[in-house]
Amino acid sequence: MPCMYSNLRLLFSSSATAAAATATAAASPFLSPLKLKLRRPSSSSSAFPLLPLPPLSSLRSRPLFTVFAAVERGRRGRRLRHSPDFARGRSRRAFADDPGRDKRASMEEGAAGFNRKRAEGRDRSDGPRKELQLKKRPRANPVSTISYVQILGTGMDTQDTSSSVLLFFDHQRFIFNAGEGLQRFCTEHKIKLSKIDHIFLSRVCSETSGGLPGLLLTLAGIGDEGMSVNIWGPSDLKYLVDAMKSFIPNAAMVHTNSFGPAPSSDAAAVPDLNKFTDPIILVDDDVVKISAVLMWPEESGQNNGVHSAMRPGDMSVVYVCELPELKGKFHPERAKEKGLRPGPEYRELQLGKSVFSKKLNITVHPSDVMDPSIPGPVVLLVDCPTQSHFQRLSSLGSLNDYYADFSGKETQKAVTCVIHLSPASVVSSPDYTNWMKRFGSAQHIIAGHEMKNIEIPILSSSSRIAARLNYLCPQLFPASGFWSLEQSDSVHLSEGTSLSCPSISAENLLKFTLRPRDKIGLDKSYIPNKMAHSNIIDELHTEIPEIVDAAQYIHHLWNGTGETGEERRFMQEEPWLSENSLPNCLENIRRDDLEIVLLGTGSSQPSKYRNVSSIYINLFAKGGMLLDCGEGTLGQMKRRFGVGGADDAVKGLRCIWISHIHADHHSGLARILAQRRDLLKGVPHEPLVVIGPRQLKRFLDAYQRLEDLDMQFLDCRNTTEASLNFFEEASELSIDQSSPESPNSHDVLRKVTNNSSTNVPDSTLFARGAPMQSFWKRPGSPPDISVAFPVLQNMKKMLKEAGLDALVSFPVVHCPQAFGVVLKASERLNSDGKLIEGWKIVYSGDTRPCPELTEASRGATVLIHEATFEDSMVDEAIARNHSTTEEAIQMGASAGVYRIVLTHFSQRYPKIPVFDEAHMHKTCIAFDLMSINIADLPVLPRVLPYLKMLFRNEMIVDESDDTGDSVSVAS
Repeated sequence: MPCMYSNLRLLFSSSATAAAATATAAASPFLSPLKLKLRRPSSSSSAFPLLPLPPLSSLRSRPLFTVFAAVERGRRGRRLRHSPDFARGRSRRAFADDPGRDKRASMEEGAAGFNRKRAEGRDRSDGPRKELQLKKRPRANPVSTISYVQILGTGMDTQDTSSSVLLFFDHQRFIFNAGEGLQRFCTEHKIKLSKIDHIFLSRVCSETSGGLPGLLLTLAGIGDEGMSVNIWGPSDLKYLVDAMKSFIPNAAMVHTNSFGPAPSSDAAAVPDLNKFTDPIILVDDDVVKISAVLMWPEESGQNNGVHSAMRPGDMSVVYVCELPELKGKFHPERAKEKGLRPGPEYRELQLGKSVFSKKLNITVHPSDVMDPSIPGPVVLLVDCPTQSHFQRLSSLGSLNDYYADFSGKETQKAVTCVIHLSPASVVSSPDYTNWMKRFGSAQHIIAGHEMKNIEIPILSSSSRIAARLNYLCPQLFPASGFWSLEQSDSVHLSEGTSLSCPSISAENLLKFTLRPRDKIGLDKSYIPNKMAHSNIIDELHTEIPEIVDAAQYIHHLWNGTGETGEERRFMQEEPWLSENSLPNCLENIRRDDLEIVLLGTGSSQPSKYRNVSSIYINLFAKGGMLLDCGEGTLGQMKRRFGVGGADDAVKGLRCIWISHIHADHHSGLARILAQRRDLLKGVPHEPLVVIGPRQLKRFLDAYQRLEDLDMQFLDCRNTTEASLNFFEEASELSIDQSSPESPNSHDVLRKVTNNSSTNVPDSTLFARGAPMQSFWKRPGSPPDISVAFPVLQNMKKMLKEAGLDALVSFPVVHCPQAFGVVLKASERLNSDGKLIEGWKIVYSGDTRPCPELTEASRGATVLIHEATFEDSMVDEAIARNHSTTEEAIQMGASAGVYRIVLTHFSQRYPKIPVFDEAHMHKTCIAFDLMSINIADLPVLPRVLPYLKMLFRNEMIVDESDDTGDSVSVAS
């Protein structure tokens, strides 16, 4: 680290002035503990006095990092005493039970200010959990219980996941399907996830289970030990659970239950499915009996009735929910007339048993003294994904008892409600609608993907903020692509018009009451009102009258119409805004060159206002890339670009890069890959290159047994600078680059390997002998470049087509196998024929400040840096290997970055993080769906004060939204 030593010499040089020392300290994040506090006082962060420096003589005899660590520990101790928000919510509980934490943390952090145990994956939050027993619920009285089914609108306004359905009882909750966004929807509408006992999947695929990993991790973080939950699904559930175990090791709170035939990816090995035609009882207790009826794709004319190409994930389920019958009223006067006495004889009759009357010498039956029993409501949930499945569904004999036209009257059960999870293309077919009529007067709720469902956004809080941001600065916050959709673009069923049976299109939070009996039927009172954009803006004008002038100023700023009086006043107060010179790479830049779309800017788990990490690099006609892909990424793309626009963006993806194996950074990956696979079906295309840490490959390999993801994997270690140099050397020597599998190519690889000191040179951060080498978890041997060689060739071709010169990964300090990434655009010619260097984007991933990130960020056009915690929470940032806002800004300043975009904020800051604007002259705060065009970078920081104005009453911790970063999603 020569730059650090040179800075140290400058700082302590006898000839350096105090001003030079101050400037040097401000330019390096490694000197931040030593720098003078120049920022103005702020209510959100306290200034701390400069700590005394140790004698220079002692510095010469002590390791450099030890000096900094000693100063930093002293500074953190002072910060802790002045930090009102430090011990708040779950973070307080996480530290309160460990009085020796500070001493041990100092030992484990080493000298660089980080949590060594966490970086190595040895922190106790990742330790094994004891096996949790299922929650015990009190016995319920069917007569007095409240029960309903309710549509949880997950995916309905973005049409990217299956709808979820809640079956509610006083003391039990059952959820059917857990698509992406379920957790965020429940948070928005205050549906308590801790009450969930069972989760049922109608199919096992990304559409129905994309929200399951995040949900399980949240349940695991509730209380001291976590909450247990039962997961049910057809036999393919095993593949899903095996895949999740690769990044959810502490799954003791999950009890998985699969039913049906043993899973097999070999169609020839499929057993006789006709053995699984009877209903399978899953739950049978005081309040409900839940059974599963299996169906699978079937083609007419086949002898065994099984689709010849049946694959894992093709099995689908009809769930039958039957509430117990209500016993008729007992009439004691009738029992008395039969010669019976109150007591055991009365009780036996009420239990449905006959008793003998000694007085009259007769047998008394329950029907003699009781009114007839009232059958319990029956609810069916039907997921019929294709017409081939319908062939099987229509012939299922196990459903005969539920048809109104069934002749077996003794066993017939009247169905109260049928919820159709089937897509509109299936439901609208004549055969399907005729099948629906067989249920007589049952209420049908059509919950598949329909255009009607997008009229009311499911995330109303986020949509409201998006509308306010769009009003203030439409250049950074374009209007959602959703509202331009036409109803005619989709087939949907209007209420009762196309069917002779009662039917209704599902809407968010639509209820169907099952008990009490006098309330049975539809309940629309919980459906959210349609949000009127004009009402949101009127409310904004009333709340912040000066926002009108602010929006006008930003309009002038973007249109270059000259300085307004407001701008001149602001420039006098904040002269740093005009200090930045335009970098060479932005000379005559085109608006269709690059756009950075922040799809998710929160950490840990989705919240009402911020989704988890995902960044879309929009290269316009040249395609696009994703940097991280947290849960709900596909839904966010559809909110930003509209359904059609998002589909085009997914089809045009060139690469997906994942920073590390925490669920808030990659759990949306399978859904994106599955969507791309479906969109490109039948179209010639290359598998998508996915770059990530090696643990991610274990997840993808396991998941691909469930459904094909149409991708090629590349270890991040194969894309470090050292590995890429090795690859280029091998490529130059290759005789036949077009055939990497040829013997010639392997000979070349062996030759290069033999000429190298190691197979692939490791990154300097984790090289043997470096202070942080152990963070690599000593993998045993460097990655085998020969395996990655053909994928690296594909990546090189992809980068060239995308107009990029390089994609380079570099290790960072967060957890084992955590990386950041550099994207470098190719050079271009300006109008005068002059060669202009390409722009450079650096994304930090999750990290503490570290030299590798500083070096990678040198001269970057944009640094997208995590800033999980506010400045006063440096202790927590170190404990969790994250960065504070000031640390992120200083990191960018020390590397000479032109613009810094802060993201990945703790959910304790629900709308806007706490920051000190004195350091923000190159910086912008990210919000969900914020779209930064490269041509707008010069004016980007000028918008920040007005964003602060928009949230001037909300720059405080919102206790009700504090999700607690102790949750292991972002551990």
